[in-house]
Amino acid sequence: MVVGAGGREHALCWKLAQSSLVAKIYCAPGNGGTATEEKTTNVDIAADDVAGLLAFAKENDVYLTVVGPEAPLAQGIVDAFEAEKLKIFGPTQAQARLEASKAYAKAVLRDLNIPTADFGVFDNKVDALTFCHANDWARVIKVDGLAAGKGVMVCDSVSECEHALAEVFDNQRFGESGRTVVIEERLNGPEISLMVLCDGKFLLPMASSQDYKRRFDNNAGPNTGGMGAFSPVPSYQELQPRIQQKILDPLQAALDAGTFSFKGLLYIGLMIQDNQPYVLEFNVRFGDPETQCLLPRLENDFFMILEACTLSCLYSYSLFWQPKVAVGTVLSAEGYPEVSSKGVPITIGQPNELVKVFHAGTRLDDQQQLVTNGGRIFNVVALGETYDEARLHGQQAIGAIHFDGKAFRTDIGAGVGNIREWLKELVCPSVS
Repeated sequence: MVVGAGGREHALCWKLAQSSLVAKIYCAPGNGGTATEEKTTNVDIAADDVAGLLAFAKENDVYLTVVGPEAPLAQGIVDAFEAEKLKIFGPTQAQARLEASKAYAKAVLRDLNIPTADFGVFDNKVDALTFCHANDWARVIKVDGLAAGKGVMVCDSVSECEHALAEVFDNQRFGESGRTVVIEERLNGPEISLMVLCDGKFLLPMASSQDYKRRFDNNAGPNTGGMGAFSPVPSYQELQPRIQQKILDPLQAALDAGTFSFKGLLYIGLMIQDNQPYVLEFNVRFGDPETQCLLPRLENDFFMILEACTLSCLYSYSLFWQPKVAVGTVLSAEGYPEVSSKGVPITIGQPNELVKVFHAGTRLDDQQQLVTNGGRIFNVVALGETYDEARLHGQQAIGAIHFDGKAFRTDIGAGVGNIREWLKELVCPSVS
């Protein structure tokens, strides 16, 4: 069973269905894409209905549950399933604090001496604003709790900090999630998303990717849950030894020593400043939209990898990647992230074999017509020998998708360059 309703969950179902060991997949609650995906059946249970999901898993003899979104993890879905001896992929409620509390994550980074931005933690506007006045580097304000990727405010001035803090503390825009804020140093540089599988004992990094958080071309407009991504990141090859030494090695050492505990998927958001990696954030689940670009490139049996995590035998596996690049472009409602789209009819053309259209905000109505049902509607992922080729395949597929209010960025993967030659050295072209 895959828990969730977005593009990430469609990608998880699609990849799991490729395993010969998987006979049937339930997606709870799923979307219009998972409703018609091979081996997959939607189940009308909300992703945060832990009791309902647990009861369904027991009644239907679900062998493995894979949790997509962060909310049920923070609620303790893994603890509930494990208490009933049910196999589930994801971190416990205590481990999920790495995403559910930014203040906690920063404390972990500090304790493990992992590079991160300087910061302060505050539970009131007066002290927070005083900190911003006293430190001209303190220009990134993050609410402590979960905020669906919209709780980060990057400011250019003290006055912008004051406005952001008023939104948090006076207007209570983020509710309980905004009772505490983390105020960080504003770092500058490219970002890299690194997703790392962990079985409680061993870390296994996946391929690199990079997402686009801003709504409009040229990184303009408000932050979103993600408007697109590409994989791999050309600069990662050069940076990998430093990322290993400064970030992954300390995490592995802490796992070995028992001073750090984690099992599932650890998403490490990196920023590269002056050619040095810094951890911006931890997430405790597969990234969205990065997962949609990674899984089409992965050659392993994905089910076996996830099961190995739950059985703590990940050390015996290596990951193999197609020698192709992937570019994924999100199609959204025109007013996203402020506005979503509901019930608007959709038509989709037939993409070529190098394109996969992952559904996010879609559903089938009573007449089995595909309609919109969210802010982000699709993620169109295309493979290619080069980024330009992948972008061309994606643009052709996007042109064949129609719904009123369709919006998307046109610059996803643009200008990344041709990394074909070193790709040949980094990947194995096939795996038995």
